[in-house]
Amino acid sequence: MGSLNAEQDLKVSNEAFLYVNGVRRGLPDGLAHLTLLEYLRDTIGLTGTKLGCGEGGCGACTVMVSHYDTKFRKCLHYAINACLAPLYSVEGMHVITVEGVGSYKHGLHPIQESLARAHGSQCGFCTPGFVMSMYALLRSSQTPPSEEQIEECLAGNLCRCTGYRSILDAFRVFAKTSDILYTGVSSLGLQEGQSVCPSTGKPCLCNANDKCVVSDDRNKPASYDEVDGNRYTEKELIFPPELLLRKPTSLTLTGFGGLTWYRPLTLQHVLDLKAKYPDAKLLVGNTEVGIEMRLKRMQYRVLISVMHVPELNVLDAKDGGLEIGAAVRLSDLLKLFRKVVTEQAAHETSSCKAFIEQLKWFAGTQIRNVASVGGNICTASPISDLNPLWMAARAKFQIINSKGNIRTVLAENFFLGYRKVDLACDEILLSVFLPWNRTFEFVREFKQSHRRDDDIAIVNAGIRVHLQELSQNWVVADASIFYGGVAPYSLSATKTKEFLIGKNWDQDLLRNALEVLQKDILLKEDAPGGMVEFRKSLTLSFFFKFFLWVSHHMNGIKESIPLSHLSAVHCVHRPSITGSQDYEIMKHGTSVGSPEIHLSSRLQVTGEAVYTDDTPMPPNGLHAALVLSRKPHGRILSIDDSGARSSPGFVGLFLAKDVPGDNKIGAVVPDEDLFAVEYITCVGQVIGIVVADTHENAKIAARKVHVEYEELPAILSIQDAIDAQSFHPNTEKWLSKGDVDHCFQSGQCDRIIEGEVQIGGQEHFYLEPHGSLVWTVDGGNEVHMISSTQAPQKHQKDVSRVLGLPMSKVVCKTKRIGGGFGGKETRSSFIAAAASVPSYLLNRPVKITLDRDVDMMITGQRHSFLGKYKVGFTNEGRVLALDLELYNNAGNSLDLSLAILERAMFHSDNVYEIPNMRVMGRVCSTNFPSNTAFRGFGGPQGMLITENWIQRIAVELKMSPEEIREINFQGEGSILHYGQVVQHSTLAPLWNELKLSCNFEKAREEVVQFNSHNRWRKRGIAMVPTKFGISFTTKMMNQAGALVHVYTDGTVLVTHGGVEMGQGLHTKVAQVAASAFNIPLSSVFISDTSTDKVPNSSPTAASASSDMYGAAVLDACEKIMARMKPIASQNNFNTFAELVSACYAQRIDLSAHGFYITPDIGFDWTTGKGAPFRYFTYGAAFAEVEIDTLTGDFHTRVANIFLDLGYSLNPAIDVGQIEGAFIQGLGWAALEELKWGDRAHKWVPPGHLYTNGPGAYKIPSVNDVPLKFNVSLLKGHPNVKAIHSSKAVGEPPFFLASSVFFAIKDAIRAARAEMGCDDWFPLDSPATPERIRMACLDEFTSFVNSNFHPKLSV
Repeated sequence: MGSLNAEQDLKVSNEAFLYVNGVRRGLPDGLAHLTLLEYLRDTIGLTGTKLGCGEGGCGACTVMVSHYDTKFRKCLHYAINACLAPLYSVEGMHVITVEGVGSYKHGLHPIQESLARAHGSQCGFCTPGFVMSMYALLRSSQTPPSEEQIEECLAGNLCRCTGYRSILDAFRVFAKTSDILYTGVSSLGLQEGQSVCPSTGKPCLCNANDKCVVSDDRNKPASYDEVDGNRYTEKELIFPPELLLRKPTSLTLTGFGGLTWYRPLTLQHVLDLKAKYPDAKLLVGNTEVGIEMRLKRMQYRVLISVMHVPELNVLDAKDGGLEIGAAVRLSDLLKLFRKVVTEQAAHETSSCKAFIEQLKWFAGTQIRNVASVGGNICTASPISDLNPLWMAARAKFQIINSKGNIRTVLAENFFLGYRKVDLACDEILLSVFLPWNRTFEFVREFKQSHRRDDDIAIVNAGIRVHLQELSQNWVVADASIFYGGVAPYSLSATKTKEFLIGKNWDQDLLRNALEVLQKDILLKEDAPGGMVEFRKSLTLSFFFKFFLWVSHHMNGIKESIPLSHLSAVHCVHRPSITGSQDYEIMKHGTSVGSPEIHLSSRLQVTGEAVYTDDTPMPPNGLHAALVLSRKPHGRILSIDDSGARSSPGFVGLFLAKDVPGDNKIGAVVPDEDLFAVEYITCVGQVIGIVVADTHENAKIAARKVHVEYEELPAILSIQDAIDAQSFHPNTEKWLSKGDVDHCFQSGQCDRIIEGEVQIGGQEHFYLEPHGSLVWTVDGGNEVHMISSTQAPQKHQKDVSRVLGLPMSKVVCKTKRIGGGFGGKETRSSFIAAAASVPSYLLNRPVKITLDRDVDMMITGQRHSFLGKYKVGFTNEGRVLALDLELYNNAGNSLDLSLAILERAMFHSDNVYEIPNMRVMGRVCSTNFPSNTAFRGFGGPQGMLITENWIQRIAVELKMSPEEIREINFQGEGSILHYGQVVQHSTLAPLWNELKLSCNFEKAREEVVQFNSHNRWRKRGIAMVPTKFGISFTTKMMNQAGALVHVYTDGTVLVTHGGVEMGQGLHTKVAQVAASAFNIPLSSVFISDTSTDKVPNSSPTAASASSDMYGAAVLDACEKIMARMKPIASQNNFNTFAELVSACYAQRIDLSAHGFYITPDIGFDWTTGKGAPFRYFTYGAAFAEVEIDTLTGDFHTRVANIFLDLGYSLNPAIDVGQIEGAFIQGLGWAALEELKWGDRAHKWVPPGHLYTNGPGAYKIPSVNDVPLKFNVSLLKGHPNVKAIHSSKAVGEPPFFLASSVFFAIKDAIRAARAEMGCDDWFPLDSPATPERIRMACLDEFTSFVNSNFHPKLSV
């Protein structure tokens, strides 16, 4: 029917181009290997679009593409992930990046201005992605979107800083319900043929003509008022007319490594290409192939883009059902389903409704906008969300071969094995036919994942049943049950299906079917993916839910189900997120105390804020990639670099022997090799560094370095370390108070309990990966670098050490970083040090930026902990004695693990008076990458162990945990177990205000009431306090320097030693300076943090930076003001600039260095006594959650947070810190689980990190924000021990998210009580769906005992 010469028969154009932000750009041949993101950033220098993960999982790379749909004769606008989109896939389209939306100089778009004003940008790295997701939604909406649509459009965007509430508030202003959009233009005032453009609110013609052509005056700059009357310059980019007129052309283009890209326009051309290249990959959005090529290193030589083939894009409702082309995008499929359920008879669309629900939770909007139906089907993933539904819904697949012959295959027969389908090498999937449902035919979807939004399934299912009435009984005429996540492919529960057919639909059927199902779906103990018991229980829970759902639909026709069981049937309606922020403004001078927006926010929302990887590459620059160990413990036998040397673009490989200075580095003690010498002690240890002409070539060459090992035994858990007595040297620590042994033995304690608490680690997941740009100066005599780090001085020191240079010749600068949270305090310096070696030796600039998977593997996480406690208490609930052993998993080097252990020991009383206390701590040495600082620095782990035994005491005494807490509160003058006296405690007023605000007793009654009426959904509540010590626990680090210059125009330049990482440090410091000089905030500018301006700075950490650097800047300002005072007293100056000029004329020094040391602190470990903290920040939180006991799914209904921050320097920034810390803490407590190759996860290679990207590691998303999220700052309690009566905020709120953890535990207790089980039970952190579900005892978990403990990497 066709020939292999079809390429000659068709008009093939190799001329390719696209528009970017209104500018036409030709696309030369040879770029098929590039993604759109690489082109935008590296080729044309648009760095506003960020690289966050490279796998479409974080949304930082979101852009909008527009193209003209010739079939529907209209412009389509939609958001995509630029990191996955092949460059040539957007040929002939208009790409709009954040730079094309608005700019700092020429005016912000309303979306950008609203986000900046609502404090919705902290570190700013994710911000352009959020802006573009929202912009694409507005451009594509015919009417203003609903709040639900806004939340849905952001599901594919992650933020680690803000906690999302402020972002949602910023975008909510665009969800309006009238025709008066955001400019006051009413539809009544429009001229004929015009309508209101949803993206600008201005009259335009795009809806009238179905073409996005704007009215003539749209290109003229026009100002209009929006949010709070601010002015915007409006220049919305139109769809380029050339693209309207241009007809699509067939393309044949090439790329690096022999790659060929085809874009056929006809089905026959596709078939001919497939016959010629049987191994070719067909793609639309590249969402799977892109991952395979980048992360799985699969090499494909021929890629065929089928998005323009009409026959593959059919969407047609027919008499018997729906015909869906294989290239149809999932977002279009969802629109079709939503349309047909309103048009067809209700019983006909049961399958469609199931697909709508499943697609809602399928990936993020950006992925759905490009991923195709056929791509999802033919990938044949064992956890595909849609394939079990196609199979259950009796779908038929139309398959066509190169000769044009078409055959039909039932979906249930299409999947043959792991990623194997019934397609011959010359066949492709043409279309899918989904039949309408029959009367009394029910289809339902199920899915359980770690996180609801944008997550792969743990188990999913599609279940269908067709009932018919026979002799007054409803009998199963037909059924199908398909599961994903339980086998190498979507699996049919065949025996269960056969059992069901012909049976009456009643309770007997349910009971017997569950017994058959349990034997029908079998999972081996070592099944890939683990969680075997949980997955088994889900197969039963899903069927049980389906039975109740069908029975509920048959209500009135047959016997109804009990009302209390309906909770298993009804989907949770999730209202829009609401929040309140309650604080008082205590102004001091012109600026301090004012809720100013982040100084960089307007640069961040426009994408103009520059991060390390955005820095332009200097001429002659090289890119670096690390050569990493693949074994957890071993001896290096040989290193073969021959493959790397012949790799394209390779310049050099550098090993330990090439280090000019000292190869030993370390945060506290030099116990790490920069490059491994003989032994490797973890997977991901750096063996060497490769430099090449491009980032990709450097990575390819690094992978070609072959290392032979002699494998040695590995220690892969805390328990392994304890058994082997593997501890870092000199790390055993003790703290004590009273006489613990005497208290236990004397009979004072009515009860004594003992137990263990396991706490998993947590990945920092800063959105900006680690990176450094290093170059030599003055002929190689000096070394300069720009780094993403919290500790520029640490970079300076380590680079100086490894190069053998004095520190005075090494300069490190940091403008801002895209999140740090402790992860860039010490673990960034070895990366910069590694890159400095080739830069110094070759005398060329070297840039290194870690890929997300490498970053997560090698740079360490929050420490996992094991706590062993023994607690004695009275029958009234008063704690008398605590004996505690703490172990943390340091990894293969000490790093900061000892200081982290010490803080955990300091915080292991939380807020409780314990007369007799003994704490022993040990730092475990294991064969994992070195763990490191993370927000809270060990404090949260220490406090979580405490709250675990507090909750256990409550269960033992049949009291509420809140009562136990109150009985044992510390008070003013309490002496802590390390000798510090509690002063200025605000715990009592804080706790009482929180209790009042949440009406705790009423909340408890309502929860009890709900639980009594709902068998399968349970609610729980908890109130948790915190006391967080402020100061570095190493005394010498509590010092800060600053440099202040006053210029003759009255403006002020401030440089200090702290790093801006989104926490608003620069903004607060600028406010301090502005108030000190009594000038507007706009007159103060904060320069880069640089080691040649302020020397010997401590890392920006420990929550103390505002205290220290604010005080140092104030010191400098006061010195200058003192010099100016005599001049100021002589004349009455109208402005500060006049005063400065007069001082200059009198030769007054207008520059000063400020310095601050934290007073009255110090701790002696030899005596175990002292005052390690300057003061404490107190807080308390209330949380209410609701869990699904059958699946372990949960959501936080309410979170109320109270924090004492004295007189806040900037209450708006502080509220943002509280919300961000709480949501990050919620991830630690209930969502984020690290899975390592250890005894608990034998299906993962030993020592490897399985959860090494957003695909497997799930931080909270928009959907995880509490439905009611309220933050209050305690009023009327100034802090006498810090600058302007303020308190530190960064870390203290983090632990308050444990209120969600204990509310979950409270809900689980209610579920267990249904089975008559009231005993205390352990719940490890994080409380993932697996742990929640397996703790809720019922008939579906009867195959495990009541003390079953899901596995956890510690």
